[in-house]
Amino acid sequence: MQRMRAWRGPALLSFGFRPFFLVAGAYAAAVILVWLLVLNGAVWSPGSWPALAWHAHELVFGFVPAVMAGFLLTAVPNWTGRLPVVGWPLAALVLVWLAGRLAVAAAGLLPGLAVATLSIAFPVVLAAVLAREILRGRNWRNLPVLGAVLALAAAQTLFHAELLETGAPVRGARFGIAVAVFLITLIGGRIIPSFTTNWLRRLGSGAMPVPFNRFDAVAVGTGAVALLLWAGLPMPPAPTVMAGCLLLAAGALHLWRQARWQPRRTGSEALVWVLHLAYLFVPLGFLLTAIAVLRDDHAVEMAGLHAWAVGAIGLMTLAVMTRATRGHTGHDLDAPPSTAGIYLAVALAALMRVAAALVPAWSPALLTIAALCWCAGFAGFVALYGPMLIRRRERSAGAPVRT
Repeated sequence: MQRMRAWRGPALLSFGFRPFFLVAGAYAAAVILVWLLVLNGAVWSPGSWPALAWHAHELVFGFVPAVMAGFLLTAVPNWTGRLPVVGWPLAALVLVWLAGRLAVAAAGLLPGLAVATLSIAFPVVLAAVLAREILRGRNWRNLPVLGAVLALAAAQTLFHAELLETGAPVRGARFGIAVAVFLITLIGGRIIPSFTTNWLRRLGSGAMPVPFNRFDAVAVGTGAVALLLWAGLPMPPAPTVMAGCLLLAAGALHLWRQARWQPRRTGSEALVWVLHLAYLFVPLGFLLTAIAVLRDDHAVEMAGLHAWAVGAIGLMTLAVMTRATRGHTGHDLDAPPSTAGIYLAVALAALMRVAAALVPAWSPALLTIAALCWCAGFAGFVALYGPMLIRRRERSAGAPVRT
């Protein structure tokens, strides 16, 4: 807080969530708008990559790391007790992220190795910053989060290697999605029961979410192994059956895990029920992917992949960005109808994208609806929350923030 108070530059650079949530929201809407135009033949995809590779890369390795940076640069100071990264060092991090996006857009004008280097630089630099804070703060409990950021950088490296070698970066994209889903199971397992407990206590008595225990560790561990096996497919028949069974078990475990968090009692507050709705797409993705692996069904595989990518990752990032923005800018932690509306837009996008994979005859119309709903959700975030991100917080710097 001392460093934040000392900063006299733009409010946008006074805390990590501000610039990264803003660029993440705007970029999420822009990427899918361009993708919709590409699907309809109105424009070519940026750069010289195959259109599907560009689409996957910019969502998994462009949008997701920006949200991760905003969340972690805000959360790690709370975890470690160290000062946050603000001001021009924060601006430099944003510029590194932006350089990666420009490099990918100019892929036809730059050597492939240069594009890869500029693009991978951001998660590597972010990991270095987080490592310094976690190690100096001796906050060993959060080393898995640092490991996940490094794993995302490794997945991106694999993506570029596959792209340069074969032009089809399937495993790199899968590993990137797997890392993001793992982070949701890890961090979501902390924040969802915690925020739900806070909300239910305001309502009065009743059953409370079960705190993290050995069952959660088993669920997260099973999911991590299942994701790792899935990301490495195709594999010989026996390991494929093993992957399918583990995916099925992970889906069941995470469904039961979430049921222990009292999701049925959160319907009156959008900031809480959206966390549960987003997490529900995690076991749904596991179960659909399990069916796809066991039956070798590409359509169901696409449904499971997009349940994770659009539902779990897309909706959870939106939920975290809105909650963190309200809390850290001095606004009440009660979602107005407009915020509930952008949640429902992205949730509908996820359902339509899953349906598009499962019902090929309706795919063109469903893909269009899904893309428009996604754009409406994230463009709505920029419109509603952008002013909060670029202005100084409403309460005094010493005022407590409710979570």
